[in-house]
Amino acid sequence: MPHCWTFKYFLFFAISLASGRMVNERDEDSGTEVGEGTDEWAQSKATVKPPDQLELTDAELKEEFTRILTANNPHAPQNIVRYSFKEGTYKLIGFVDQLAVHFTQVGNLIPKDSDEGRRQHYRDELAAGSQESAKLVISETEILEEEEEPKEAEAGSQTDVPIVEASQKVAEEELMTPKQPKERKLTNKFNFSERASQTFNNPLRDRECQMEPPPRTNFSATANQWEIYDAYMEELEKQEKTKEKEKTKTPVAKKMGKMAMRKMTSLESQSDDITKVTQAAKIVERMVNQNTYDDVAQDFKYYEDAADEYRDQEGTLLPLWKFQNDKAKRLAVTALFWNPKYNDLFAVGHGSYDFMKQSRGMLLLYSMKNPSFPEYVFSSESGIMCLDMHVDHPYLVVVGHYDGNVAIYNLKKPQSQPSFRSSAKSGKHTDPVWQVRWQKDDMDHNLNFFSVSSDGRIVSWTLVKSELVHTDVIKLKVEGRTTEDLEGLQIHTVGCGTAFDFHREIDYLFLVGTEEGKIYKCSKAYSSQFLDTYDAHNMAVDAVSWNPYHAKVFMSCSSDWTVKIWDHTIKTPMFIYDLNSAVGDVAWAPYSSTVFAAVTTNGRTHVFDLSINKYEAICNQPVVAKKKNKLTHVQFNPIHPIIIVGDDRGQVTCLKLSPNLRKMPKEKKGQEVQKGPAVEIAKLDKLLNLVREVKTKT
Repeated sequence: MPHCWTFKYFLFFAISLASGRMVNERDEDSGTEVGEGTDEWAQSKATVKPPDQLELTDAELKEEFTRILTANNPHAPQNIVRYSFKEGTYKLIGFVDQLAVHFTQVGNLIPKDSDEGRRQHYRDELAAGSQESAKLVISETEILEEEEEPKEAEAGSQTDVPIVEASQKVAEEELMTPKQPKERKLTNKFNFSERASQTFNNPLRDRECQMEPPPRTNFSATANQWEIYDAYMEELEKQEKTKEKEKTKTPVAKKMGKMAMRKMTSLESQSDDITKVTQAAKIVERMVNQNTYDDVAQDFKYYEDAADEYRDQEGTLLPLWKFQNDKAKRLAVTALFWNPKYNDLFAVGHGSYDFMKQSRGMLLLYSMKNPSFPEYVFSSESGIMCLDMHVDHPYLVVVGHYDGNVAIYNLKKPQSQPSFRSSAKSGKHTDPVWQVRWQKDDMDHNLNFFSVSSDGRIVSWTLVKSELVHTDVIKLKVEGRTTEDLEGLQIHTVGCGTAFDFHREIDYLFLVGTEEGKIYKCSKAYSSQFLDTYDAHNMAVDAVSWNPYHAKVFMSCSSDWTVKIWDHTIKTPMFIYDLNSAVGDVAWAPYSSTVFAAVTTNGRTHVFDLSINKYEAICNQPVVAKKKNKLTHVQFNPIHPIIIVGDDRGQVTCLKLSPNLRKMPKEKKGQEVQKGPAVEIAKLDKLLNLVREVKTKT
């Protein structure tokens, strides 16, 4: 097989060499013909068009005609119909055999193991044996004749008989003795080819055609001033004629011409527009990132910490992706929020908690499908301190700025500026806005949200047409603290709001945390007084959050190193946890009523499960590499078992919870595991009842 190919390649190379020589010889011949006359080469030659040549436009010349070679048999029928007894109808057969057979031959080979093959083999051996014995007899007789020549006279004719008898005996003995079969060489399994299996290779052929060059004629002329002048005058006459034709056109024809020109310009602009490939570029970028972060994606889907089987009450956090943008490196993560519709998309607000170094702010939206670059980027002059995304309209993002303004960004619009923004005229806050939350639409179906600020105001903002209309819901006043002004009037000390959260079942009920460490239970219906007051912490309240399952339970954290769990009907906390560092944020887990996470300024993440351990965290793990980095916010994904953690260097880390951190109730033999909100409420109630009994005894 290899020799056959080398011969074909050699033949092809020889043919190509010969054709190249022929072309060179033709060129040389043509060159000698041109160079015969010394005057002809100096003069330019113009091509002469034949009379029957077609005149084609540029579009027709550029048009390509493609021919596709297929392996389909053109003679194979395409409309074979068979009757289906199962369905009782005639059906068209879709698959048609495209194989064309050019040559067939019936073989006459007989297997060796068959009876006929053995008989033929035996006959061949007998024939071969008889020939060899005859040769041996002839050779022996010659030798004997040579040796016994001097004894011919003595022995006479008596010697002929024993020689013939001896030769016959030797032949019979050779036939009777069994012959050993010859060793047959085994075929090489690694470099073996059989002729019967080789396909026929069509010989290579070159098809060439030679055409005559187009005829040419010599042309020469002189250009004088009067000839140039006449040419210009002809061009001017043509332009004047075209102007006269345009004047005689109707207005409708002029409009049609202008519209055609506009369409042409719009098509040209569209052809140069890069935005056409943005969607394709985004898909390609995600594909490249999926290959780059393939190991992390596999861990996110399938990895489970096997060591959890040997740890009863402890778990770990597996680091997955890190989200960071170069423009937001020096800005702290001031807000995190998962999109309520797209579970892989989350928003990050960037600002600064250092009030002496306030600069700009950024709003970034990342997707877990592309950790290298954010999906949306918005920048602002003032730092963003909080954000929230609408449940029914997930493309609307409301943010609160350090300068007291609130703004709404629309992700559907490519503009970098917010769609709505407050101002001094519309009643903006005078201090930083620490929390914003979307609310249900009002009676007129207008979008509205609430905001809380250090100026002590809780404001309701409503989107009316293209404006933000504000209404002061409540003003925070510190009870028992008053100051006197110059005229001796008593003025209540204003409380500085830092965080708030609305009840998930009772629409009018919400909690407000302040810098003084107090938590106020408020109602939207009452603006003059609080429903209740809790002396919660000794320092500023950083976060307040209602339990997603239990209607009475909420949680708070503070810079005084503590996390407290409350029953809003009782003024004292049910659980208190000291984390040995200022707590930046807390968040309830969406899959369990007893699991929550907290982040501290020493770079650690704490995960608690009250049903497993009521006294300490089941996971206490450092997240950031540098000890100087402070963790600011934490959020659970609503579906996947992951959390995102932000720090003060603008970096967001995605972590996966190990199986011990998301334990589900064990199945008992013969009983189904009960799941749902009722089970989660009962599980938390059981823990609260134990604490209540201890408190009543004390």
